[in-house]
Amino acid sequence: MDKTKVAGFEESEFEEEKVKQYKMEHYLNHFGGIKVDRIVGVFNFKGERLTSLIIAQPKLCRLKLFAFAATTILILSVCAVQLSTLSNIMKLRVLMFRSNSQPIAPPQLQTTETERDYENNGYLMVSSNGGLNQMRAGICDMVAIARFMNVTLIVPELDNTSFWNDRSRFEDVFDVDYFISSLRDEVRILKVLPHNQIRRVEIATLYSMPPASWSNMSYYDQMILPRIKKYGVVHFTKTDARLANNGIPKEVQELRCKANYKALRFTPPIEELGKKIVRILREKGPFLVLHLRYEMDMLAFSGCY
Repeated sequence: MDKTKVAGFEESEFEEEKVKQYKMEHYLNHFGGIKVDRIVGVFNFKGERLTSLIIAQPKLCRLKLFAFAATTILILSVCAVQLSTLSNIMKLRVLMFRSNSQPIAPPQLQTTETERDYENNGYLMVSSNGGLNQMRAGICDMVAIARFMNVTLIVPELDNTSFWNDRSRFEDVFDVDYFISSLRDEVRILKVLPHNQIRRVEIATLYSMPPASWSNMSYYDQMILPRIKKYGVVHFTKTDARLANNGIPKEVQELRCKANYKALRFTPPIEELGKKIVRILREKGPFLVLHLRYEMDMLAFSGCY
């Protein structure tokens, strides 16, 4: 009996131990499994995120590189514009400095290096008459007439038969080389006739005539040009008031003005003397210059402005 109790007791204790062990295993299996699944899930989530970050990293690098390149190009473009502006400003300042430090040469009459190419209809010789102003105006008329008729003008002769007995030649009063070169693109001017024409004039009689006063261009086209073509050389014995002041083509009037105010330049000694006289008069105070024979073929009726 004692054995049985002991054995029964031992058996009951053994069963209790098995129940506790069963409960413990059940607890561990239930709660422990949840924790393991959570841990595994966490690790799985972190692994997927890490993989996505590794995949997105090259794209981010390319985007940053593109942004850097675009910013660099923009900065270089702005620098180039600034440098260009600064360069223009510096050039302008240099030009202003040079213009302030160096005297500017006055504009000079532009002349061409080659003569005007045209068909020559003949040669025109002229003998000027009257005083200096009348001769000057007459020479300007002859330049325009020669250009209109397409003939070669021989450097005019000045009047040596007047009562004041002035023996000056054209080159003594005017700068002949400048006169020829400044009108080179308008009309052909020679100092003397060519040798073949001189020989022709020596053999035959030189055709001389005074053109009609205050004539228009149709007179020279219809009356004078045919004679030049016929004789080769025509000599005008008078030049004063031989061209009308009204009703002539604009280009003819412009050439008269060009010859008067640009081509007919006094020789350097005469210009120096004139400047000296004016300087002396200004030193003495205000003065007035009066021409006592102001005729209608002078400045007031020259048509130049």
